Amino acid sequence: MAKVKICETVLRDSHQSLIATRMTTEEMLPVLKQMDEIGYHAIEAWGGATFDSCLRFLNEDPWERLRKIRAEVKNTKLQMLFRGQNILGYRHYADDVVEYFVQKSIANGIDILRIFDALNDPRNLETAIRATKKEGGHVQVAISYTTGETYTPEYYVDYTRKLVNIGADSICIKDMAGLLKPFDAEVLVKAIKKDFPDLPLELHTHYTSGLASMTAIKAIEAGVDIVDTAMSPMAMGTSQPPTEPLVAALQGTP
Repeated sequence: MAKVKICETVLRDSHQSLIATRMTTEEMLPVLKQMDEIGYHAIEAWGGATFDSCLRFLNEDPWERLRKIRAEVKNTKLQMLFRGQNILGYRHYADDVVEYFVQKSIANGIDILRIFDALNDPRNLETAIRATKKEGGHVQVAISYTTGETYTPEYYVDYTRKLVNIGADSICIKDMAGLLKPFDAEVLVKAIKKDFPDLPLELHTHYTSGLASMTAIKAIEAGVDIVDTAMSPMAMGTSQPPTEPLVAALQGTP
């Protein structure tokens, strides 16, 4: 069993980042069975801007997309990005709307909800976390990573503690701007792992600044459990680091 697990982002974040989430369900379907056989920890396939793009630009039903993906992907966990109290939209919604959306997401095939708040405010996460727990889903809560005097490793460890206390099953360092530098990633991962050695920790970063593969390697050396990558044709640029070179780099190593 591989010590480092991989979440493949090609069905969601990679094409959201590179081509404004314009990949259609029809374009995804032919490769899904092969993807299911690879042995990914999870496939990120829904959430984020996919809902919006299906409705506004692709003339698709986003729920039908999820059901079609689930029908083909029988062995691998499906993951979505969930914007806390924003759900998949651009403003806060009432608690009952959040709860019902979580219920339907899990009922239609989602296993893991990666829930985040752009301001790292736990109040905007609590309803979605409770709803995911109630429905038996896996709660992964994301730390929105940024830089500045306030945002020290101690800040992120303290925020992790708050997230664990409100129900996080795992934590994701979500570096959406590609700001996390390799040696800073090593320090951050070690700091979180020191206080939470048994808590699954995932790294999500973008190639925007050109650092992502180096950052992933240093995070892996520091003990991160899962990394997000994208298949090479849909990697790099503003997307994630490419899957295949990272796997090749780690072959024959501990």
